[in-house]
Amino acid sequence: MKRYSQLVRHDGNSCLFDIIDVAILSTYADVPVHIHVEGLRGTGKTTILRASRNIFPKIERIKGCEYNCDPKEPHCPNHKDLPPEEIEKIGVELIDMPFLEISHSAKKGTVVGSIDVGKLLSKNNPQAALLLGTIPRAHRGVIFIDEINRLADTSPEIVDILLDVMGTKPGRIQIEETGLPTVEIPVKVSVWAASNPDEDPGPLENIRRQLSDRFDFVVDVEKPKSIGTVLDILECRQQKENLELEREKVKKFIEARKKLSEFQVPEELKTTLASMYIKYGLESIRGLESILHGIWILSALQGKKPEVKDLAYLVRVALKHRTDSKNLAEILKNLENLNSKNAEVFQRQQIELSGKENIASSKQREKNKNNNNNIDIFRKMFSIFSRALKGKTLRKIESKNVEICAPSKKAVPLRQLDFNDCVKTEDEL
Repeated sequence: MKRYSQLVRHDGNSCLFDIIDVAILSTYADVPVHIHVEGLRGTGKTTILRASRNIFPKIERIKGCEYNCDPKEPHCPNHKDLPPEEIEKIGVELIDMPFLEISHSAKKGTVVGSIDVGKLLSKNNPQAALLLGTIPRAHRGVIFIDEINRLADTSPEIVDILLDVMGTKPGRIQIEETGLPTVEIPVKVSVWAASNPDEDPGPLENIRRQLSDRFDFVVDVEKPKSIGTVLDILECRQQKENLELEREKVKKFIEARKKLSEFQVPEELKTTLASMYIKYGLESIRGLESILHGIWILSALQGKKPEVKDLAYLVRVALKHRTDSKNLAEILKNLENLNSKNAEVFQRQQIELSGKENIASSKQREKNKNNNNNIDIFRKMFSIFSRALKGKTLRKIESKNVEICAPSKKAVPLRQLDFNDCVKTEDEL
């Protein structure tokens, strides 16, 4: 299996790498992020998701706890009521952030939990004990489901479990077995899934729309479009893994987690999202929550204040499965215009801060440049006019016979015109 450092990033999968980074840091900060990756077979979506476990940071848990209890926030039946002094006696340990898979042959008992038959049939000390399933063992980590559209079609009972896990943050599971008291525990687990919408039974949103809406982000992965990229992918199969690169990625997540408290989503971006929700009649407010959370995480990763372009970037993947393509295009166009206006305001502010002298000299240089351009144009016109009249005499024209028509509007310099007055789109024409 490929390691993360052997993966090749290109235009067709670049967004997936970014969203995986957001999901890893968020999961590391104990807030699950659910992502669904769609693409044709052979585009590498599953390979990228599985290889990303190589850059997971380690988590601290109560020593030996199968539920991966956080020492500062124990949640399992064995440790949730223990005082800090008792937990300190038990001790803590560092483990790899969990990455477990749910297969298509999985049953409810293997996913949630069931009676531990080994302990039940023990000759020396028979007892009814719980055998944990995949979901509780993945607490504070990731669960991966390949071809989730097929699972949604064939295993509705497992989908119902996932809806409980993904419906809130943290989610919850309830384990019910004969001979055991009902156990309900909170779980913080990120669900990552992949599917090919062109294969049976079709796109997930058409099979179980409720489950589709539970995913924070849906990312499209496309095949490479250049010969060089394909050659890079083929060559990476023979290259050794770069463990140093992977360690640097882990270090980046650890440092970014420490800086999360330094970043906040600006009020203007929140207002933009709220107005967008009303104006475009979006169905699920869960999408807006995903965008806001994603912007916050992305800011910590990039180490900068979030901007409108970051908002637009996440809108593409947070609303793709929550609104139709026409509505999404209108939203993105609106955000692009807003980003352009913000850029113009920034440029004007920079000019004002540069001082009056710089402004005056800039205007003078612009004036001189325009004058020089006008002189060059006049010279070319005069040259053409001279060649055209060579050997000819000008016809005398009586001024009283010339009809003069004034323009409808007063002429203004081009630089004072609005861009929309100069250029028209195909629809406007």
